[in-house]
Amino acid sequence: MTLSVRPMTADDVPACHRIINRVIEIGGSTAHQPFSFEAFKQYYFHDPAISNVALEQGRVVGFQAVFEQEPGLYSIGSFTDRDRPVRGAGRALADQMIKACRAAGGHTLIAKITSDNTGGLAFYAKVGFQDWKTVPNHLTRPDGTVVDQIIKRIIL
Repeated sequence: MTLSVRPMTADDVPACHRIINRVIEIGGSTAHQPFSFEAFKQYYFHDPAISNVALEQGRVVGFQAVFEQEPGLYSIGSFTDRDRPVRGAGRALADQMIKACRAAGGHTLIAKITSDNTGGLAFYAKVGFQDWKTVPNHLTRPDGTVVDQIIKRIIL
């Protein structure tokens, strides 16, 4: 297995769109609602400061994007293939994104994770993010469960 990470291209958009909508469909790990193709393309391909994909043997297995919240402060979103997961894809993306944000002059990278997303909380902790802030009662899930938002950060 060989993983590579590179900037997202227009050719990657359909696979990334499928990945995020599948993550949303499964539930419990994002506050996003399903994206139309055009909305996804605008938000994750055109709008981010940086967007990368992880590939295994040419197949997109995950993507990350960062949005500049203010000069030097970036917010990250990470999504990996849930149907055919590839071990290490998230880590490879995070390592590359941290380097890219540093190279772009960033000083802080934050991740906003819902409190019920135990996998996301563990992942970001594993790659070096630390708890920073909590937004109580951030959203209500379709089943009525109210969840907080945990904001983790890593100083670049």
